[in-house]
Amino acid sequence: EKQVFQLRAHMYQARSLFAADSSGLSDPFARVFFISQSQCTEVLNETLCPTWDQLLVFDNVELYGEAHEMRDDPPIIVIEIYDQDTVGKADFMGRTFAKPVVKMSDEQYCPPRFPPQLEYYQIYRGNATAGDLLAAFELLQIGPGGKSDLPPIDGPTDLDRGPILPVPLGIRPVLSRYRVEVTALEHPVSVWSIAWGRRASPGILGGQEGAGRRGSVCGGRTGNQAAASLKKHSRRSSAPQDLPENELLHPPLNIRVVDCRAFGRYTLVGSHTVSSLRKFIYRPPDKKAQHWNMAG
Repeated sequence: EKQVFQLRAHMYQARSLFAADSSGLSDPFARVFFISQSQCTEVLNETLCPTWDQLLVFDNVELYGEAHEMRDDPPIIVIEIYDQDTVGKADFMGRTFAKPVVKMSDEQYCPPRFPPQLEYYQIYRGNATAGDLLAAFELLQIGPGGKSDLPPIDGPTDLDRGPILPVPLGIRPVLSRYRVEVTALEHPVSVWSIAWGRRASPGILGGQEGAGRRGSVCGGRTGNQAAASLKKHSRRSSAPQDLPENELLHPPLNIRVVDCRAFGRYTLVGSHTVSSLRKFIYRPPDKKAQHWNMAG
């Protein structure tokens, strides 16, 4: 029997990708393959932790088999990560596989199976691990009533992104506002660059959409002068940052050390990744609880 479906690939984020460029960063995008169709996310420049926050919709996917077989054992989705080069074809960075959560036309779109929850999928490059993909996939059968019977895509809307759909509410993480502060003590090189793969709105760390999505902390020249300048600029570079309330979904913080060369050139000296920010998180005391304790 022919069954017709719609696949929704909720591509939220990847983390800990390897550096494909000499800058110590990459320009990653994801390509999703399902049966005979494929779609790509947009390219995010200069990041190892891209937050695509993008919904890819595959319409009129035709599958053949019994309905219960489709529900219990759907086809596998293939996701490949690439680094976009300005010249030549994109470089392959890794691959992962996923199975969608299937909803037949006679089932209700309700908990506990729907909406699907974001999961981490291990990315592999050959036999080596090459990062993680945070995504969710759902395969929705199109019944006799057509696509009008499918569950609606529940915002948010972003007119600035044009035809690109963000991950819907109920699937995307709940975000809270944090402030990232970096204090650099001393280092003999003259530029520190902090790269956080964050899709940022104006005023958020990473710059405006398409502006590189990273914050830079630039120091002085050498020795004590560098230390003083780094301290000054690190305070100045602290900025608000929207991160998931679930700490397990926090992206790692990538710190690069870059050497300044003549004519505005930079050479990567080294990099370090802070994989978990849990021990660095400061939570201000609850004023209501504090007031209650004083009253008691």
